[in-house]
Amino acid sequence: MVAAVDWFLAQDDAAMEFEFRKRANRIADHLKKIPTVETRVFIPPVANHVPHLLVTYDPTRVKTTGYEVMRKMREGKPRVEINPGTGGAPASAGLPGGENTIIIGVWMLQPGKT
Repeated sequence: MVAAVDWFLAQDDAAMEFEFRKRANRIADHLKKIPTVETRVFIPPVANHVPHLLVTYDPTRVKTTGYEVMRKMREGKPRVEINPGTGGAPASAGLPGGENTIIIGVWMLQPGKT
């Protein structure tokens, strides 16, 4: 446990936020090709004060729900878990919601996996 505390205290918050924003932007760049998709980096005001990538789209043009995207990512190979607030009501942590909202917690991705 002491090693974990030492590791945590040694972290550079600014460097970590820079890395998380870089991961979010890398994913967002791949999504630009999908019609009506909009992305933005969002830091929740309540919990997990780290950058998340929010993806929204016009559900009349992109015929799927955020929940369906989450389910397919979970069942894929490799398995990818995205924020459970995806496709639902706004989360208590301050994350936006909506059927056409996908929330990606890039801080949980391992380096090199974005």
